[in-house]
Amino acid sequence: MYSVKEMFYTLQGEGANAGRPAVFCRFTGCNLWSGREKDRATATCTFCDTDFRGTDGEGGGKFATAEELATAITNLWPDFEDRQARPLVVCTGGEPLLQLDDAAIDALHDAGFEIAIETNGTLLIPRGIDWSVVSPKGKADMVVTVCDELKLVYPQPDAMPERFLSIEAKHYYLSPMVDPHRSDSDPIYRNAHTRAAIEHCLKHPRWKLNVQTHKIVNIA
Repeated sequence: MYSVKEMFYTLQGEGANAGRPAVFCRFTGCNLWSGREKDRATATCTFCDTDFRGTDGEGGGKFATAEELATAITNLWPDFEDRQARPLVVCTGGEPLLQLDDAAIDALHDAGFEIAIETNGTLLIPRGIDWSVVSPKGKADMVVTVCDELKLVYPQPDAMPERFLSIEAKHYYLSPMVDPHRSDSDPIYRNAHTRAAIEHCLKHPRWKLNVQTHKIVNIA
């Protein structure tokens, strides 16, 4: 059984695949925060701004088999005549590796999808994942040592960039932290962290600034 908060077709807004069409599959649940506000202060990850509880989102639901899950994802991909672009599914959460297993990976590959994941790095990445984005959180113990993108929310007192230099990645990104309680009409908090991230990237060129373009252009 797979529990999914939401599924939708959009453009990837971040990282190396920014601008690429993709189906997003947001699994429910996370191992670093319950998703309940009453637990936020004591959670390993205290700044998450994503709703990953329940199955009531757009395209969400429970899927009894990997084939049912793959079919639901396939139905969201348009039937383009252009076959040059391989369909992409981004498995995210919460923490997708709590649910994404070999059966689901095989079913998605059989359906023709390239599989990307967005994970916190505390669980081993299974075989068959085509693109891995690892986003470390707080004091959480990392088990992933190799990935395609290391995307670090910045700044985090317990997870500063120098802690993760031993992780082998094709791309190293700093993503300015956004206060989950911040009003959209008051961008000061975000801008302060954006300036800090820019300064760190300029001093440490391994790192690149990650901009959430989907929020800038107002897409899901």
